[in-house]
Amino acid sequence: MNKSEIREEIFKLIYSLEVQKCESEDQINIYLENSGLSDKEKNKIKEDTIKIIELEKDLNNEIEKNLKSEWKINRISKINTTILKIAIFEITYKKLPYKISINEAVELAKKYGEDSSASFVNGILASIVKENNLAEE
Repeated sequence: MNKSEIREEIFKLIYSLEVQKCESEDQINIYLENSGLSDKEKNKIKEDTIKIIELEKDLNNEIEKNLKSEWKINRISKINTTILKIAIFEITYKKLPYKISINEAVELAKKYGEDSSASFVNGILASIVKENNLAEE
């Protein structure tokens, strides 16, 4: 399983936990148990998922800071917020190259989001990169 596929599994897991309004480690284990993934893949997915859940407040704040002034995070679809959380986590905490994270997030938005999701996700992430002067690194 490549990094894009692992990222997509993380997206599916976080999204399902959010929809179920249950973010326990037991739920993560149940999801991964039935996934057919290798132990190494399961561990990677679990590790990143738990970190993203732990950082949810900070990630949501980062999203909200970069919305238009009249928008609030609760107006954004769970699909888009989940994609944004993963990308922001990768860019700011894992220090992955922002171009890769943005591209991967846009691809997830095209696959799972609405027609406007890809451009929305791209715009928010570009704003975060600019705000944090990451383009200069």
